[in-house]
Amino acid sequence: MTQASSNNILLDISDVTKSYGNFQALKGISLTMRQGEIISVLGPSGCGKSTLLQLVAGLSQPDDGTIWLGGGIVATAKSLVPPEKRGVNMVFQDYALWPHMSVMDNIEYGLKRMKLGKEEMNARVGELLSLLHLEGLEKRLPPQLSGGQQQRVAIARALATRPKLMLLDEPLSNLDMRLRVEMRTEMACLFRKLGISVFHVTHDPDEAFAMADRLLIMRAGRIDQLDTPEQCFKRPASRWSASLMGAFNTLKGKIIDHTINRSVIQIGNQTLQGIVPTAKSGTNSGHGSKDGLLMFRPEELKPVPMQENSNDDSVNNQLIVHILHCSFEGTKWRAVAETECGQKLYIVHETPLAAGERMAVCLPLQSAYIYRDEDER
Repeated sequence: MTQASSNNILLDISDVTKSYGNFQALKGISLTMRQGEIISVLGPSGCGKSTLLQLVAGLSQPDDGTIWLGGGIVATAKSLVPPEKRGVNMVFQDYALWPHMSVMDNIEYGLKRMKLGKEEMNARVGELLSLLHLEGLEKRLPPQLSGGQQQRVAIARALATRPKLMLLDEPLSNLDMRLRVEMRTEMACLFRKLGISVFHVTHDPDEAFAMADRLLIMRAGRIDQLDTPEQCFKRPASRWSASLMGAFNTLKGKIIDHTINRSVIQIGNQTLQGIVPTAKSGTNSGHGSKDGLLMFRPEELKPVPMQENSNDDSVNNQLIVHILHCSFEGTKWRAVAETECGQKLYIVHETPLAAGERMAVCLPLQSAYIYRDEDER
């Protein structure tokens, strides 16, 4: 990519690979990121998300491919621009604050290295103290601060030098649940208010949803899906993404009809319709059945009266289940159930469901994701 063709593109990663010995951590990663955009990289340990972050930061060098940032190429297999010359700052999982320096000194550290004038330095630091609610804590040392306060100081220090790109490496994983919810909301509001570009790595879907303009879902060194949080949630591109987006229920069956937008799957002696989140193939109608998987979220199932077939998809898309167990989880009840062909599933409901009961549950067509069993993407 050249500057002339980049327009609003801040970061361009093109066919990047990275291996450690015989282990290939990244397998041809390509993506672009716009100015002012927040991308959250989501995936479990070992999927390659931290390796990708290190390559963007300049802490590691790709084996192949190109990384372009702002003004030009910053990494290839033969050249590497060091981190301090990239105009990026990182907030680490453990905050990495200087323990012997006060809050003020930590925030000013990068500005002093830039030899910024005292008047402008004071203005920047004062603005950040206000934005991040750190007034009155200027003289405290990091060990005297709470986890949330330390996180705010780390963010203020990273923002002080006005980086082209902010990198966040599991920034909230050391906080308790209440502080994580509070901080992810505050961070999202702050970055959008300032128009900061953020590349954010996390294993927490809730954190990613709260922060991101786009989600980058990774699996085994590849990009599984890159889209808006809403699209990733409503149209998971693969079995892997569906599971990560909360579609924990997985029933095996036979796909007996398939078009580019919709499939019909047989589960035991029952048939259900579902969407095909990614249109990778044409029609398969009339060409025999294929092994398939029906995936859906536990909260999408609604108990309904057993009814005969009609023209209403919402009535037809039923499963007959036997309730095995039900437990209270604070704001809802979670039931373990079993289909008539012996496959287990979960139902989340507002009221308890009686163990031993045989009942019908309805699954909205748009919440039923059908994948061919051999599709791994």
